[in-house]
Amino acid sequence: MRHYEIVLMIHPDQSEQVPAMLERYKGMVTAGGGKVHRVEDWGRRQMVYQINKLSKSHYLCVNIEADQAVMAELEHAFKFNDAVLRHLTVLRKSADTAPSVMMKTVEREESRKNQQEQFAA
Repeated sequence: MRHYEIVLMIHPDQSEQVPAMLERYKGMVTAGGGKVHRVEDWGRRQMVYQINKLSKSHYLCVNIEADQAVMAELEHAFKFNDAVLRHLTVLRKSADTAPSVMMKTVEREESRKNQQEQFAA
């Protein structure tokens, strides 16, 4: 089995359904005998350029270990899901379990917001 990192850009109006979509995709991986090593929800972020007249998107990053048949099934599911604006699958040499650079940035932004709220109160 190979290790993959998948980044999904999801329509911002579908943000409430992200957990259900994530569970469905994780179920597809585990049903095919694979493993999910890391799941990061980066939240709704500004895009560099517009896609379908949208300037924001909900981002997900998932690191999995799966075989080619499961990957083909996932790619097919991404392609025919209208909520998925873009997806990128990258082959990795090993499993990534530590927080990504992007997740560290998200955590810093959240802590900064919490500090600002404490000073305002």
